[in-house]
Amino acid sequence: EDGHILYGFFDRVEKEMFVQLIGISGVGASTARMMLSSLKPEEIGRAILQSNVKLLESIKGIGKKTAERLILELKDKVGKTNTDTSMPVTAANSLQQDALHALVALGISRPQAEAAVNKIIISDAAITNLEELIKKSLKAI
Repeated sequence: EDGHILYGFFDRVEKEMFVQLIGISGVGASTARMMLSSLKPEEIGRAILQSNVKLLESIKGIGKKTAERLILELKDKVGKTNTDTSMPVTAANSLQQDALHALVALGISRPQAEAAVNKIIISDAAITNLEELIKKSLKAI
């Protein structure tokens, strides 16, 4: 209660997202950290702007009501700060996105899952089966 806790951030965007997240009722520092370790700040912002409740719910510690509250309270704020000029390549491919969501749901961190899926996609561009992509990605981790 009286102690000081030090948080480190990769960049200014991540820090700004953290500050916005902890400003929401029901979202504390540990939940905000969990969100930022599961998704990039840009992905959280995009999920909020697109009202993607399911993506937010896929994060450990975020239920339906909290996801809806995040969208309701942050939609205007995120819209102003998140210019989102860089749509990641991963968002363009639904097979790749589905595999990422499955791996994150299994408890694998988002960056680790992205690296594994990208590695498999690059090495086997002809892959079209979601189950096969997930299995190969798990083996790559």
